[in-house]
Amino acid sequence: MKKLVLLFGASYGLLSVIFGAFGAHALKKVLPETALQSFETGVRYQMYHGILLLLIGFFFAFETKLENYMAWSFIVGTILFSFSIYLLALNNQWGYQLRFLGPITPLGGLFLIIGWLLLLVLVFRRF
Repeated sequence: MKKLVLLFGASYGLLSVIFGAFGAHALKKVLPETALQSFETGVRYQMYHGILLLLIGFFFAFETKLENYMAWSFIVGTILFSFSIYLLALNNQWGYQLRFLGPITPLGGLFLIIGWLLLLVLVFRRF
């Protein structure tokens, strides 16, 4: 699990730099300001949680269910939150109506909140 957490953390970091550059250069010319701001929010949260995954990957052994649940909450939450925002921001540009993604973003946010809550519990128990 430790290796998986570190791989996701590094991948999220890499992709957030790529997506951030793509948004700042290519999408800036074609997306409305509100869609671009949403896209940038997805990039920012992806980077935050990529860094967090790297940190917890180095500091936790993932020997307990709670540690594993925390890691999966961050992994799944980031995918649901950030990637649904990317698709929603590009929705009109592609000419598709991906309205079903609307409820996915807050579900991803809920997973992120659960991950942070579990991290808080783990830190409280450890120190």
